Amino acid sequence: MTVKILHRDDLHRGGFAGLKEHRLVMDPKAFGPHVNPGTWTGIGSFVYLADARFDPHGETRMHSHREIDVISVMVEGNIAHEGSLEHGQELKTFDVQVQRAGGEGFSHNEINPDNAINRMIQLWALPEKSGQPAGYKLYTPKWGEIARIYGGSPDQAETFDSQTLMDVGLLNPEQKVNIESEFMAYLTLGSGTVGDTEIEDGDMIRGAGLEFTAKEKCQLIVIHFN
Repeated sequence: MTVKILHRDDLHRGGFAGLKEHRLVMDPKAFGPHVNPGTWTGIGSFVYLADARFDPHGETRMHSHREIDVISVMVEGNIAHEGSLEHGQELKTFDVQVQRAGGEGFSHNEINPDNAINRMIQLWALPEKSGQPAGYKLYTPKWGEIARIYGGSPDQAETFDSQTLMDVGLLNPEQKVNIESEFMAYLTLGSGTVGDTEIEDGDMIRGAGLEFTAKEKCQLIVIHFN
């Protein structure tokens, strides 16, 4: 099994407002020619991934989105969510927030309420149908499970529909994740192996067919297809 690996710390660390971040995925479908050097394209409707650390009491500041789905995966610390969808919602370590802008759009501000630096992964996906209403979902994955947090058929309401699927696994040592289709995955906690290749926190991988084994407790984000 052959996989490609992108190391977060090989990329430029930028930032804005009250946070600093590494951008690993910037797809031309969303950014045109304005992609950062060294970043990857996505797969399917997945177009963006940033690994952000908020300063103590830092915030993104209020801003708006239209026709984009915004997925926020907490790695460490907490977030106080403000905006036009579920204003006042609190996110704790490992929670996942998904906002669909649709044609209606939404505004939001994500704030670190604490005196310590936190960490959040943000992903974007393009909706497959334009003009949809705005919506909000919150997930709390459990240890030992792989939680579907995005994608699926339009006839279910557990997740926002898309042919591009996103899962978050909170994996115990020796737990395995197997995906048969084309995939991209980002390890945000712990370390593990993909075939004979060792990967660690901050490594993004892509290939056709995933066989991941956790060496210790891990948080793994996987983007793939049915």
